[in-house]
Amino acid sequence: QVQLVESGGGLVQAGSTLTLSCTASRRTTSNNGMGWFRQAPGKEREFVASISWNGASTAYTDSVKDRFTISRDNAKSTLYLQMTNLKPEDTAVYSCAAALRSYGGRSTADYRYWGQGTQVTVSS
Repeated sequence: QVQLVESGGGLVQAGSTLTLSCTASRRTTSNNGMGWFRQAPGKEREFVASISWNGASTAYTDSVKDRFTISRDNAKSTLYLQMTNLKPEDTAVYSCAAALRSYGGRSTADYRYWGQGTQVTVSS
C-alpha cells in the first residue's frame, strides 16, 4: 500500500504563486507516473497535470498550461506542482495520484493510489 500526502495549499490572492508537494510513503512510486487532479465544489474531479516516472514527459490541461509546472524528485519520493498567476477559477481541492503505469494519464482510471487532497483557495 502506498500513502500519498499533499501539502502546500492555502488561501491566496489572484496572481499569487503556490507550490504543492506530494510525498509518497514508499520509493516504489519512482517507477510510476504521477498526476495532479482537482475538484471544485459541485464539480467533477478534473485532470490538471501528469508526469512520467523519470520526469521526461509531462502533460497539462489547457487551462493551466504556461501557469503550472509539474515536477518530481524521486530521491525524495516527492511530487510537486508549482502554480503561478493563480486565478479564482483555480480554487479546488488538489489531489496527487500514483499511476498504474510508468507514465501518467488524463483519466482517474489511470491511477491507483490517491492522496487526501489539499485545499487551494484563490480570492479575487
